[in-house]
Amino acid sequence: MKRMNRNGKIGIFDSGIGGVTVLREIIKVLPKENYSYYSDSKNNPYGDKTEIEIQQICNKIVRKFREEGCKAVVIACNTASAKAAGYLRKKYPDMLFIAIEPAYKMVYDYAYHKSTLVMATKGTINSEKFNLLLKKYDNHKTFLLPCVGLADRIEQGNKEEIKKYLEENIGKYKNKVENVVLGCTHYPLIQKEIEEVLGQVQFFNGASNLARHLKEVLKEENLLQEEEGNIEFEDSQGLEKKRTRFFEILKGELSNDRD
Repeated sequence: MKRMNRNGKIGIFDSGIGGVTVLREIIKVLPKENYSYYSDSKNNPYGDKTEIEIQQICNKIVRKFREEGCKAVVIACNTASAKAAGYLRKKYPDMLFIAIEPAYKMVYDYAYHKSTLVMATKGTINSEKFNLLLKKYDNHKTFLLPCVGLADRIEQGNKEEIKKYLEENIGKYKNKVENVVLGCTHYPLIQKEIEEVLGQVQFFNGASNLARHLKEVLKEENLLQEEEGNIEFEDSQGLEKKRTRFFEILKGELSNDRD
């Protein structure tokens, strides 16, 4: 593997600002790193694109991170992880890739006997990667819900539209499920709204596991940052409102964790 600079940035990308929920968990365990976050609003949503389209989109982003000298790349989008992670690892064998995935195994580990709703994009639910995961850890009490258009509504931040969508699409699962797998990094941003519709449920998402795994990999490669780093943000459409909302959410989430 190519020798990376320990002070190099960690590149993180998503189809929008949803990956901020992943970055939040990473910062908890790696507070001193340099981060470069790429919000690809130009191509949002990824969930309705073909595998080849997603691979081409992700390849361009990774080339950008590579030119910046990033020491690791975090794929903070479940759809991109499911459809492009293998392709990227094969194309760039000298780079470190850490990919998010739906936390369905966590249900198997911690709440196997409870009825479970998996909320994810259509692309993630239909992917081979997720179906292999489901086949291996199926608790036979699982409902799969492709949430077409939900990530986009969260990206836009329209609370009334989000509330209406949830009532129409997940309301039927009220009192029927005890676990909810948040299979898109945008969904933790509306966890409270989901609970208002479903009642008290246990949430699972893969961000905390990813963060711990990233730290382990960087430690193994002797790439942990030793000085205080910073966070850079770029949106593929250059939308200032995305930058503002991204840092507002990140600051708010980290403040809540410290309270």
